[in-house]
Amino acid sequence: MLDTFKAISLSHKTAPLQVRELIALNEEEAKRLMLRLRDFFGLSDLLVISTCNRTEVYYAFEQDVSTEIARLLLIEKGLTNTDNYLPYFQFFEANDQAIRHLFEVCVGLHSQVVGDMQIPNQVKQSYQWSADMEMAGPFLHRLMHTIFFTNKRVAQETAFRDGAASVSYAAVELIEELVGDNHNPSILVIGLGEIGTDVCKNLEARKLTNITLCNRTHTKAEELARQYNFRVADFANLTEEIRRADVIISSVMRDDPLITRDLLQQVDVLTFKYFVDLSVPRSVDTAVEQIPGVLVYNIDHIRSRADEALNQRLAAIPRVEAIVTQAVAEFGDWSKEMVVSPTINKLKNALEQIRRDEIARHMKHLTVDESEKIDKITRGIMQKIIKLPVLQLKAACKRGEAETLIDVLNDLFDLEKQSVVEQKHDY
Repeated sequence: MLDTFKAISLSHKTAPLQVRELIALNEEEAKRLMLRLRDFFGLSDLLVISTCNRTEVYYAFEQDVSTEIARLLLIEKGLTNTDNYLPYFQFFEANDQAIRHLFEVCVGLHSQVVGDMQIPNQVKQSYQWSADMEMAGPFLHRLMHTIFFTNKRVAQETAFRDGAASVSYAAVELIEELVGDNHNPSILVIGLGEIGTDVCKNLEARKLTNITLCNRTHTKAEELARQYNFRVADFANLTEEIRRADVIISSVMRDDPLITRDLLQQVDVLTFKYFVDLSVPRSVDTAVEQIPGVLVYNIDHIRSRADEALNQRLAAIPRVEAIVTQAVAEFGDWSKEMVVSPTINKLKNALEQIRRDEIARHMKHLTVDESEKIDKITRGIMQKIIKLPVLQLKAACKRGEAETLIDVLNDLFDLEKQSVVEQKHDY
């Protein structure tokens, strides 16, 4: 498996949103692609990740079939003019580069919002698909568990996951602080442009369900409502919807405020209402704060929270990169040792066979107690004999000199005749 891991990536860094939308895979499509890749190329260690910001395929194979995989992905999405889309893909042909890229993606270094907390769960889901479909071998299992452990270190040892670093996420985080003990407040989202859509995604991610969507274009509201299981309200009933909501998030594009003091006089505010205005220009008139019980938070309030969190995350990047570098190096040592693992097992099997043959010649002359003692003594001897060659082989792996030692051991003990099946020994 050494030096065979590769990756293809299409992300927000290489492709605009309209292209990413065309190529994004849902669960069914991702699994279908995995089956196609297995049938076409015989791939076993395979990972397919698809989020709103990236679609990536990681695989282990002797040959470089990355371009072919990209073309197959495009065709599966109905994009037969593949040459037009290939420039949007980034190819990682070197084993070390592909592994490093996967680590960095999983910890959030390449997220559109740096330190994104959703990506680890999305990657875990993709890994679960690979495991369920028996497309994850020892290499991928070890790699993913190393990455998950690295993620825990990043969360525990750095400020990389602290705070809300995007405006929409910061808005949702603020709402949770404002409503306090009301664990499922009634939230009205007005305006479903890019920011409003992102707010919906973050509301759903935080398991908030009492959400109503209100948009001038009704079809857009219905589409998002179906996706997240939210409620839809008619824009003509805006006043009534504001009356029933605890929190109103507004991100509409217009020159003058949508929510004014006169409008809220019709609402008759009886308890606290929180208005989160994410519009530029403002869509909530500042005069509404003169109404008892009404509190307004504008884009500057939200952005200052996001900027503070983002600065903390950016400051943590060198420490995160150092943790990733250490984890990649440790995984590299393990993957190199995989090369010598068959030779170690063959050597153990060869020596075990010698031990058993010699003991068998003398067993009939020994008592049961004597046989057990001889067996224990010879196992101890074999353990001491095997220890140094194993340590030398592992050290040679780190120096990149394992092949020479493997050849020597094969010649000395005629290991080519030995089975590679690992037996359970005490040494």
